[in-house]
Amino acid sequence: MAQETDILLQQLEYRKRLMDKINEIHSADNLTTILIHIKDSIAGLFNSERITIYLADARRNLLISKVKSGNEVQQIVIPTTDASLSGYCALTGTIINVKNAYDQHELKMIGSNLKFDDSWDKKTGFVTKQVLCVPMKFQKTLIGVIQIINKKGNISYNDTDVSYAMELATSLSIAIHNIYRLSVTTKVIRNKARYNFLLDKNLVDDKILEKASANPDIAKIGMDAVLVRDFGISREDMARNLSLYFGTEFIGYDPTVSALEDDLLKRVKPERLNKEWWVPFKIENGVLLIVIDDPTDLGRQDMLKFVYPEYKRISYIGAFREDILSYINLFYYHGASGGASSSIDDILNKLDVNDDPEIESESQRVSEQDSVIVQLVNKIIIDAVNNKVSDIHIEPFPGKEDVQVRMRIDGRCKVYQKIPYKYKYAIPSRIKIMCNLDISERRKPQDGKIDFKKFGPLNVELRVATVPTAGQLEDVVMRVLATGEPIPYDKLGLTERNSRVLDACVNQPYGLVLVVGPTGSGKTTTLHSAISVINTIDKKIWTAEDPVEITQRGLRQVQVHPKIGFTFAAALRSFLRADPDVIMVGEMRDQETAEIGIECSLTGHLVFSTLHTNSAPETITRLLDMELDPFSFSDAILCILAQRLARRLCSCKEEYVPSQKERDEIIIEYGAEHFGKTGINPSDFMLCKAVGCPKCGDSGYKGRLGLHELLEGTDAIKALVKRKSEIEYIRKQAIDDGMTTLKQDGILKCFQGLTDLKEVRKVCIK
Repeated sequence: MAQETDILLQQLEYRKRLMDKINEIHSADNLTTILIHIKDSIAGLFNSERITIYLADARRNLLISKVKSGNEVQQIVIPTTDASLSGYCALTGTIINVKNAYDQHELKMIGSNLKFDDSWDKKTGFVTKQVLCVPMKFQKTLIGVIQIINKKGNISYNDTDVSYAMELATSLSIAIHNIYRLSVTTKVIRNKARYNFLLDKNLVDDKILEKASANPDIAKIGMDAVLVRDFGISREDMARNLSLYFGTEFIGYDPTVSALEDDLLKRVKPERLNKEWWVPFKIENGVLLIVIDDPTDLGRQDMLKFVYPEYKRISYIGAFREDILSYINLFYYHGASGGASSSIDDILNKLDVNDDPEIESESQRVSEQDSVIVQLVNKIIIDAVNNKVSDIHIEPFPGKEDVQVRMRIDGRCKVYQKIPYKYKYAIPSRIKIMCNLDISERRKPQDGKIDFKKFGPLNVELRVATVPTAGQLEDVVMRVLATGEPIPYDKLGLTERNSRVLDACVNQPYGLVLVVGPTGSGKTTTLHSAISVINTIDKKIWTAEDPVEITQRGLRQVQVHPKIGFTFAAALRSFLRADPDVIMVGEMRDQETAEIGIECSLTGHLVFSTLHTNSAPETITRLLDMELDPFSFSDAILCILAQRLARRLCSCKEEYVPSQKERDEIIIEYGAEHFGKTGINPSDFMLCKAVGCPKCGDSGYKGRLGLHELLEGTDAIKALVKRKSEIEYIRKQAIDDGMTTLKQDGILKCFQGLTDLKEVRKVCIK
């Protein structure tokens, strides 16, 4: 009994100490007090050697903490990724309790990419053992992470420690949020006169200003933009308000404005302008006009006098931040200083090729050559988009061989340009900077995405993959993601039978429709076109895609994120709780996704998906190899459409009469036993061949067309699926049911003069 009383007293004493510390946290008037002065005393609560409090920087995807070293305050910055303990905690929102940070097996059981960075231990001699990480959240917004290290006595953190750490995280989240909100609110109240015009017109009031001041996006986009975006203030009213407040002209974006001469633009790099929100605009009567977000900022005015000393008069014009960014893009990336209007040779001539690059100094070299390297990479991307390129390949070679840039157009790679070998490190680094990858890591592949509208004049996204190659080099492959509306169903190029069968299947109330083929064969495009047929107001349609490329009004489209556990399978489960009629899942990559998809189709939903297989019959054996239930699969299947893309003949094509040998080869490839069913006279058919003209770049081909193989889920096919029959029997039955193989469909399109046999043979075997 006495022992229980002692334990209870200890718990009461501990809770009193915890509440005292929480009250101290809430009485703090700034973040430095919490992060430095209060932090160490919190470690004592948990009988631990160290504690680190990280704050989340959502814009830069970082975790930041402050530590005191002597009389100086230094920052610790780590990326929010699943590779570190605190990063994984922030990314997933889960508590991590590690018994031994050096136990790789224990870390891998938590996350496959998780590893402990022991560099700090090696530097200081400290030995990290137990680690407890708890996320700090306020109203579902990540505030940061508490990381508690090494419980004294070399014992693990127990459930009581975790419970108290969660309570502490909640209090810290509220305190940090309030400190940030109050600091911003105080600033707004102090600067209330900025919005006098809006207040006089009753467009805003004090409550709206206070509510807007608490918005977390202020640090990134500013209070003015928050009021326009979230509180119904028009850009015109805000511009008028700011013009009166600043006492200057306030302008919007005009893409027809001509840039200043290169000499004035080159003095300041665009990266600096993007951070400082100003840009040199024009010269009128010897006066230099600067567009700036705050024309009354005396600090920047003094700095600009130093940058442009030859101008005795500098005048300032107000503009919204987003318009300033547009002018920076126009002047530096799309205008006189080398953008879409400059040729690739003009940009290459600006490169400094005097010194050999060194791997160790690569990041500095990128900054030294930043302006021209930026223009060069932007020019490559802009030309690729304008020429309807699907993929861009940056290929450096060891030694003094130039960097080769190839582009895939209509499925074929062509050399676009060769760039001096001295930039074989700078160009991949610039691309990695654009998609927030680690430029110092060259030993392993990395994946990312570029939102190009942040860097240039085009609203396009690119998926980036870097691959380490021989000689400490890196290849970069950028895929230009297709955007826009789906192709109309009647423009897919389906034969009459294929169009009729597919249309009947997509109009069924439930079942499974699959589109199969290799990467880049147009599967997603075909799926969206098929779904557009049934995309009506009376149907609820959910799609899970990676990435979302084609958008359709009426669809509820979801981007999956496998790195945080939001996979296709997880998306499918959530869809089942969201009252769907039709579900589209981007790809059946694994058994779990396939099983859930089939389950959805058997419970009254129409399911669309894709798969990487070579032909429609092979798809059945592939799914059965995943150990799917053949009875459920056979009941679910409506049809399987296999697809390839072949180059389309340009309008300069030339019709000719094939030789008898060529006729015989075509009949044999089509299948002599099936050719008679086409109704084509073997002695009469004509073919077309590529010629070449300026329109198609003398290749003879322009654009691509689909070749299709549609297997219908007839009763006979379903019976073969249930028996797990061999592929040849399935293919034979599908042909008996009216299926034309990929090669047969290609040959029929050769007869129509759409392509030639050489192109069909490149993409089809049977």
